[in-house]
Formats: sequence, structure tokens, C-alpha cells
Amino acid sequence: MRLHSSAFVSNSTIPRQYTCEGTDLSLPLRWEHLPTGTQSLALIVEDPDAPDPAAPQRIWVHWVLYNIPSGIPDLPAGLRELPPGTREGINDWHRTGYSGPCPPIGRHRYFFRLYALDTVLPDLQHPDKTQLQTAMRGHILAETALIGLYAKGDQ
Repeated sequence: MRLHSSAFVSNSTIPRQYTCEGTDLSLPLRWEHLPTGTQSLALIVEDPDAPDPAAPQRIWVHWVLYNIPSGIPDLPAGLRELPPGTREGINDWHRTGYSGPCPPIGRHRYFFRLYALDTVLPDLQHPDKTQLQTAMRGHILAETALIGLYAKGDQ
């Protein structure tokens, strides 16, 4: 399974328009080579370098999606309407939706983690990352990640 974006290549800088210094649009994401038996996908976007990459204290969650239909190949930039059946969880700003990179200090890493699941999960009523991970336990067929980098002031 592979996850990529037309906006940046893995381990490179996320363009400003997809961050708090730009228009904070969600990035275009595309996946391929899903394992046989994939019924749905889940996406968790997180920053393990919060608040300071020199002394990280927590993982900051930027976006939580689940029950993404396995038959769609991508999410467009600036996603305004979720694919039918897709559910959102709560990020660490305590709201649904995408909130882009906005590091308080230093260059942070942003992991876009995609999970192929052998089931469609029940409605979890806006779970946080931990609740979603618990619900996915035993259902993950494959996992992949796309890593982006960002520091305030990056172009």
C-alpha cells in the first residue's frame, strides 16, 4: 500500500498553503495498492514533535478520518465534502476537520498515516485518535505513512 500527495514528496516541506500560515487547506492525498479484503480506510494526521522538536512532549493530532470507502482512490485538496460514509474524529483542537501544520517552534514532522481495514467501523460519534485506534484493533490489514516537514516561515 502506498500513500502520496501531488503537493509534496515524502520527507520534504509541506507547501505553506496547507498550513496555518496559508489558507489551511487539506492536502491532496492519493493511495494505491490496497490489500485484498480492504473494506474501508482510516487516516490519522499527527505531529510527534510538539511543542518543540528539540524536546517533544506529546503527539499533536491534526486530522482523524475513518470509514473512507475503499473504492475511492484519493482525497482532493481543500476537501469540503467528505466521501459518502466517511466519518470524522476530533483533532487536538477539539474539533472535526483538517487543521494544518502550525508549529510553535522549529521544524516539525507531520505523519499522514493511512490504514486499510477489513471492516467498516460503526459510527464512533467523533472519536479521538485513541478511540479510533482501539476500534481499529484487530482490523488493520496494512498501514503506510507519508511524512511532511514544516517550520513557520517555510515557503
